[in-house]
Amino acid sequence: MLPISSNNKKHTILIWVLSIAIPMVVAVLFSVKIPGVERLGFLPPIYATINGLTAVILITAVFQIRKGNRKMHERLMKTAIACSVLFLIMYMAYHMTSDSTKYGGEGMWKYIYYFILLTHILLSVIVIPFVLITYVRAISGQFYKHRKIARITYPLWLYVAVSGVIVYLMISPYY
Repeated sequence: MLPISSNNKKHTILIWVLSIAIPMVVAVLFSVKIPGVERLGFLPPIYATINGLTAVILITAVFQIRKGNRKMHERLMKTAIACSVLFLIMYMAYHMTSDSTKYGGEGMWKYIYYFILLTHILLSVIVIPFVLITYVRAISGQFYKHRKIARITYPLWLYVAVSGVIVYLMISPYY
């Protein structure tokens, strides 16, 4: 195993490559429609549920680490990352087989919906490097630095997970 310091540079490069590549790939794939594939309209409630589950896992993970249960915290955080990856795969599969649904609400609800949607999208991009940096600091034993950035990562990630559910609930009548 390489010393943490030599891995640190590799991790940093990988974190920034992924933090740039993921949103770019999502943006490109968002415009791709797979011809001849059945519309995957059943996916939005599933990936919204995964977002909700991610929020519950994040909250539970924080309680576990506050109780001193580091191993359970680690398992929960790995599960939260896996849920986020699964969400992204399903989200892209849906959008590559289906047209985007337009929000049909009016008045103040329309402004609330678009505010939540825009902040959700923006923060879902911003949170990527935070999650990766937080994770790398934990697995490399840099717990002081991990805790310091986790205090920023946690509320951002939690907001993205919860706002994803809210966006789904607000747009679901228009599917």
